[in-house]
Amino acid sequence: MTFVNDPRLPRRPGDRRNAPDAEAAQAIAIRALAFIAADPVLLPRFLALPGLDPASLRRAAQEDGFLPGVLDFILGHEPTLVAFCEAEGLPLHQVPAARLALRPVDEDPE
Repeated sequence: MTFVNDPRLPRRPGDRRNAPDAEAAQAIAIRALAFIAADPVLLPRFLALPGLDPASLRRAAQEDGFLPGVLDFILGHEPTLVAFCEAEGLPLHQVPAARLALRPVDEDPE
């Protein structure tokens, strides 16, 4: 799923104007995790993807790559993305920008 043509997003993919820094991106991902955890439908879906259970969630959240995965989950379903952004008062473009900011050094850009 791509949101490149969404008029609510920056005009050019990879446009880093107004993009969050790594600390702000991490904060967005943590807010996204709290959003997921508070939703009785989203949480089981999120946990099922990597095969986690609620007891192992805290430990898994400390691992590298977990927070980008949280944002990938949010970005993978447009209604979830919209609901998260509305609940948190974020513009839609901030979530993909945060995901990009959390990209590991060795991960290829799009």
